[in-house]
This record gives sequence, structure tokens and C-alpha cells, in this order.
Amino acid sequence: MSANPQTLFVQHFWKDSNRTLDYYLKEMNGYEAARKVLGSMAPDQVVEEVKKANIRGRGGAGFPMGMKWSFIPKNSEKPKYLVCNADESEPGTCKDRQIIRYTPHLLIEGLLIGSFAIGCKHAYVYIRGEYVREAQLLEEAIEEARAKGYLGKDIFGSGFDLEITVHRGAGAYICGEETGLLNSLEGKRGEPRVKPPFPAVSGAFSCPTAVNNVESIANVPHIIRLGGEVFAKLGRIDKSGGTRLISLSGHVNRPGVYEVAAGSMTLRQIIDDLGGGVWKGKKLKAVIPGGSSSPVLTADEIDAVYDVEPLMKIGTMMGSAAIMVIDEDTDLVKLLLRITKFYAHESCGQCTPCREGCHWMESLLHKVIHGEAKPADIDLLVDVAGNIGGKTLCALGDAAAMPVQSFVKKFRSEFDAYVKGQSRHA
Repeated sequence: MSANPQTLFVQHFWKDSNRTLDYYLKEMNGYEAARKVLGSMAPDQVVEEVKKANIRGRGGAGFPMGMKWSFIPKNSEKPKYLVCNADESEPGTCKDRQIIRYTPHLLIEGLLIGSFAIGCKHAYVYIRGEYVREAQLLEEAIEEARAKGYLGKDIFGSGFDLEITVHRGAGAYICGEETGLLNSLEGKRGEPRVKPPFPAVSGAFSCPTAVNNVESIANVPHIIRLGGEVFAKLGRIDKSGGTRLISLSGHVNRPGVYEVAAGSMTLRQIIDDLGGGVWKGKKLKAVIPGGSSSPVLTADEIDAVYDVEPLMKIGTMMGSAAIMVIDEDTDLVKLLLRITKFYAHESCGQCTPCREGCHWMESLLHKVIHGEAKPADIDLLVDVAGNIGGKTLCALGDAAAMPVQSFVKKFRSEFDAYVKGQSRHA
């Protein structure tokens, strides 16, 4: 397959016929990387190649994938598990869905290689409950692979066995958090666990477990085929190798899923060059750069390189690489209410700051929009957010607090206008 950084994924999307095993074998060199791994590589060698690739987790945290795999204890007597997080419930994100829909065998081969690397005999794909069609397509692809002997017993005559189970969630955002996902996988209430112990030590069924995002795992065959160092050089920043799939949505002329070399473009270039600029000839007002939980940026802040560290330097995050473009006519107070209402609804209720604080923030925003707030209520809104962020078991509290803090900080005048009864959106 071509090493062109624009064609690892996207050229294979958009056609239903591309999802078949025949297409994967003929057009994508399907299962050649798995044959190489099972035929001539040791598990440690596979982990080392993934480390060389400098691949960061594509689910939001950006943790180095090879390092995560290296945390799985080699000599554990317990079974080991590889769990693919296909929950993809961060608003604005739709890239993993495309991988499952159009290149499911790429994900299956990645699971096969990753399972061999960590010593897993039974891998799981935890898929978002709303992805009914994608779950069915993935099940069909798994059956195709099993019928060819690419799953099951003694794969490629190597002595390695693997089964893959697709587990459908029930539509809970909190199950995108890895330990909430593991609880749900086990049939328990989907709520985060106290850490430590971390999943690498005690994850699924209290056994060593690696949890990786769909895009992360789907990159593994590319890493083996190209070599870790070549894959790393596709990226333009030392700490980020390979390509990134970006979900571009909102007030943009060409929304969609785009693939770019990691760290190769600024936010402005992505919006203008790939997305065709802001729709209807309007001006840009703001950008949410990494899914609804990431701090908002003003139109003057989008010349930052679109990668993990550059965005961290300007006070936001890449998250799940979901860019939402916001035009000049958007009511940001109502947008923030919509975001906050989502997190208040999705809080599992386990942690008091999140359970109480999210609803409190939602209530305060309702007061602002309905002309019932006082100037002090805006400060109270920020204060409540400050008492949620960093004080919960998982990152949902941060996800709810960061938009509130950033929207008020950067667009305070719009909140004040509502309080004064002067908002043009009221």
C-alpha cells in the first residue's frame, strides 16, 4: 500500500464494496502484516515497532500506544485482554465509525497483531449502542475472517489462537471512559473505577488489559507493513507519528472526515484548505478543536499547529480530533447551555462535584438565557466549574467544566449582554 500520508485510510472510505475481505486482500495487502508478525516476530518486537512509530492514542488522551502495551505484565498467570474502545460518543466525532463501516478488516487485523503482542487470546470490541449498522458490519467481517482461518485456532499455522467478541453498549457517554467501559463490558453499572489499580494490572474481569481506540488499533497493520520508523516520519512533530483522521463539522463549506499527516497543518489551514472556509461567506467566530469537551478558541487563536502539544500550549486540547467551526451569528451562550446539558445528562452520578455541579451549571445558564441572572451569577458559574474540574474520578467532570470556563473567559461580553437584557439573540 502507498506510504502517501493522505491514503492510509481515506482512499478506502465511501464505497460499500470496500469493506469486503476480497477488497482488503487485493487493494490493501490485507493480513500480510499479521502473517509477518505471527510468522517471524516475537511479541516484544511488535511492541517495539509500535513504540518506534510514535503513535499517540487516537481516542482523546494522546497516550503513547506502545508504552501502554508495554505495561501489560509478561508473566501474569491471568488471561490478558485487548479491548477496542469503539464507543465514540464525544460530540462532533465520527471517524471511528468510518473505519468500521468501510475498512473493518483493518481493525480486525490490528486486533490480531495487538493481541499477539500482549498475549491476548480473546479480544473485545465495545461498540457504541447507536452504531447498530456498524456493529452488524463488523460482525459480518469477523465471520469472513474466521471462515478464512484468520481468526480462531492456530492462525496461519502459528499456534496462536484468537477470538473477537463485539459487545454493544447502551448509549452512555461515560462508557467511553476506559474503566467505565470495562465495568459495562462485565455487565456492571457503567461508571468509572478508582485508579490504581490501572487496567494494565487489573482491567477486564480483574485481568491485565490494554484498552485502545479504533483508529489506534487500525493503524497497527500500517505500522508493521511500513516499519515503525517510516510510520513515525509520516508525522511532522517528533512526538506524533503517522496520520490523523479529523472530524470536521459545523459552519464549514465542506464538512467531513479528513486525513492529514500528524502535526502538518494549522487549524486555520484545515478549516480553509480542507473545509473550504466558513459557510455562506460569514466570518469565523470560534472553534471547538477536539470535541465538545475541549476549551473553545477564538478566531484569532487558530494559527496553532493541530497536534497535542501545540494545542496544549494555547490552553486547549486535540482530544478526539473533532473540529467544530462556529460562525459569527452563533449564540455562544445557548451553545454552551446545549453542551452543559449534555454533560449533566451523561454524568453517571458517582462523584458529587460532577453530579451536583453539572446540573447547577445548567440551571445557571438557563437563568442567564431567560433574563433571570445577575452579574454575580456569571462569576458563580465559573466558580462552580472550578469546583468540578480535577475533582472527580474520571475526566467527565473536566469535560463539563472546561467548556464553561473557556466560553465565559473568552466571550464574557455575550453573557453580560444577556444579564443586561441587551443580547441580540434574546
